[in-house]
Amino acid sequence: MSLPQKTGLIGEEIAQTYLISTGYIILETGYRFKRLEIDIIAKTPNGCLTFIEVKTRRGLRWGHPSGAVSGAKERNISKAASAYMRQINHDWEIRFDIISILLHQDGSHTLE
Repeated sequence: MSLPQKTGLIGEEIAQTYLISTGYIILETGYRFKRLEIDIIAKTPNGCLTFIEVKTRRGLRWGHPSGAVSGAKERNISKAASAYMRQINHDWEIRFDIISILLHQDGSHTLE
């Protein structure tokens, strides 16, 4: 596994732990529709279906992690979200979120 893949997995684990600690219910991780993927699908404590993209970086050399979510990536997440909603016969509100995680050399992290 490459360093970027390891970084991504670490970030997704951190994001899931955070979401669970704040009352979210994780429904899916790594949801795939054709070649599209949604990192995390969860319900908020009030029942809102949330599609979450997790971006993790080990530094700011390439900019803030959230800056890696392009318009094309947003469109792809939307397409995959539509497929998921059809699959579960969606009937409640939705939200799209980005969780940005910056991993620090001392082993700590910053989550936004």
